Formats: sequence, structure tokens, C-alpha cells
Amino acid sequence: MSNPQQPGGWQDPSWPAPQSQEQAYDPYAPAAYPPPAYPQAAYPGSGAPAGPAYPYAPPAPGTNGMAVASLVVSLASILICGVPAIVGAILGHVARRQIRERGESGAGMALAGMIIGWVVFGLAVVGIGLYVALVVWVVRNAPQSTPTYP
Repeated sequence: MSNPQQPGGWQDPSWPAPQSQEQAYDPYAPAAYPPPAYPQAAYPGSGAPAGPAYPYAPPAPGTNGMAVASLVVSLASILICGVPAIVGAILGHVARRQIRERGESGAGMALAGMIIGWVVFGLAVVGIGLYVALVVWVVRNAPQSTPTYP
């Protein structure tokens, strides 16, 4: 069997043979291409398979950076006074929108950052409110002393 001529005049043994005009397209026919061949090992002697020989495979989508930042800021604000947790919650909302639009991973981290951020921020607001109420109560109930002049 001779190799067919590809566009540009170069020869490639893996290029499929040209079909005649009589052959109709059948979507249910078995594929004309064989499955991809997997090399034995990525490095000789390593024993690890190299994976499919697809040089054009798109890279896997990465984790959204804002999702990571959301979780880190929300968790770090537990150690601080808690007010910066609102930044983590807002970053989580933005990250979830970006993940939907871009198809990235990290939706769980973004959700966790949102939940932790809003809970910690709510607890911080309640804590600050209790602190202010305590200060007001102490000031109102402090003993009144009148100065005595000699």
C-alpha cells in the first residue's frame, strides 16, 4: 500500500487513505483511526506510562486563584479580629462567577471561603457589638465620685 499524498507534498504513514467518491459517510461505522498508541514508559526504566501521544491536547484548566485567596483570607481572619473575612467572602463570590465563565476548578474552595468569610464576619460584628455594649454599660454604671476640695 502506498502512502497518500498530504497537503504540502509530505508523506506520513499515519495519514488515512483517501476515500473514493462512492463511499458515503456513515456516522455509525467504526472509526477509521486506530486508538492512540501508548509508549511503554516516559523514561526508560521508570515504569511510568507516558500517556497518550496527543501533541495538541489542551492543558487541563487550573484552580482559580481567587478561590484559593478567598479561602486563605477567610481562614486567616479567624486569627485576626475577623473583620477582613468580608474580603474573603467577596473574593469567593467573584471566584465562583469566574469559575462558571472560565470552566476552572476550585468551586469548592470558593464556596468554603464564602461561607467561612460570612460566618466569621458575622461573628466579628456580633463580638464588636457586645464589646461596645459592655463599654457603654461600664461607663453608665461607674461610681460617681465628687471631688473634695480642702
